[in-house]
Amino acid sequence: VFLMAEFNGSPRGEGRRLVVVASRFNEGITMPLAEGAVAALVGQGVKFEDIDVLWVPGAWEIPVAVRRALATERYDAAVAIGAVVRGDTPHFDIVASETSRGLMDAMRDFDVPVTMGVLTTDNMEQAEARAGGVHGNKGAEAAMAALELLDLFDQVMPPEECEGDA
Repeated sequence: VFLMAEFNGSPRGEGRRLVVVASRFNEGITMPLAEGAVAALVGQGVKFEDIDVLWVPGAWEIPVAVRRALATERYDAAVAIGAVVRGDTPHFDIVASETSRGLMDAMRDFDVPVTMGVLTTDNMEQAEARAGGVHGNKGAEAAMAALELLDLFDQVMPPEECEGDA
């Protein structure tokens, strides 16, 4: 047995400011995902007025909007919301892959949590099941993950200790 420090984030929202970047494409899926994200954030203590929701045309545009939002330095974290549903062409593979890569790049470049509430499903039934259906609401889960990461980062290295490290 090793004796070591162990850290685990809790979804504490008090004093946090977040941006939810959501795709309008497949709005029947993305609207409940975005609503789930906002409800989860408010449920964990984030003030409603400290949550901004940016609507973009599709999943492809989410990463650039996340980057623009994070560049303002107004937000502690970003929650990405979208639904990429497989079709008959390779378009799905390109959009799903590059959207996730763009979000990871933003997280790495800005050193800020960017969580993935972008569904990548084979059909609409799978998407519906993850947008408040039998598999829960992945938008809410992404919002909770953002808050947990922020709390974990505060425990490991409070923001005042990170100043000037970039």
